[in-house]
Amino acid sequence: MATSQHASSVERALAILECLDSSRRGLNISEIGRRLGIPKSSAHVIVLTLERLGYVQKKSDSLHYSLGLKAYGLGQGMMKGLSISEAALPHMRVLSNQLHLPSHLAVPDGDQGVYIQKADTPGLIKIDTYIGRRMDLHCTGVGKILLAFGPPDLAERFLAKPVYIRYTRNTITSPRQMQRELAKVRKAGYAVDDEEEELAVRCVAVPVIQSGRFAAALSVTGTTSQVPLTSVEEIARDLRAAAAVMVAPADRP
Repeated sequence: MATSQHASSVERALAILECLDSSRRGLNISEIGRRLGIPKSSAHVIVLTLERLGYVQKKSDSLHYSLGLKAYGLGQGMMKGLSISEAALPHMRVLSNQLHLPSHLAVPDGDQGVYIQKADTPGLIKIDTYIGRRMDLHCTGVGKILLAFGPPDLAERFLAKPVYIRYTRNTITSPRQMQRELAKVRKAGYAVDDEEEELAVRCVAVPVIQSGRFAAALSVTGTTSQVPLTSVEEIARDLRAAAAVMVAPADRP
């Protein structure tokens, strides 16, 4: 019995970490409990333990919790070991300097996506992303690319869900809408997050094809003024050009 309870606590702790990782603004105890379907008292005890250990932190002047520095460090060694992330980084830096926008490389992880590389740019406007950050698929540019060009079973599982979380007024919330969106993405060869995860933020993404197979999603992100709709196709062309030269060292002649 004790072993079963311990396993349940571990599962809940990991679920809380994943839940916080997918939230930009952080979550309070009540929200965590509702999202995961666990008692508020249990969520409170686990969150306090994770906070004491440094895996979550309470935001200043707020009841909301977000991931702590120790959680960010988890998986960094594994991320560095992914050859495509290292091979892509120099090209991503060139792309980011060219467009003056941060670029990201993402792969599927369960029913979400995860950033395995990022190239930032100097400037006053910063996008709150980091290597290892997970994101939902229905409301992000890289997520749509992962669904449109990634493993077929990923899209099948995702489209079988009855409804998706709404983040803004632009968020796609139904499988039928998503099917239409993915058909557009496949036809165009690129995807756009048009203020669908966060208002005033826009993202353009394309697939990275390695040895004839889908390898990752490449994107740039900025404010709506930095990424106007009139520039989306031009940005997509620049992304495709960068993606074309992103090959792992093993594939190089």
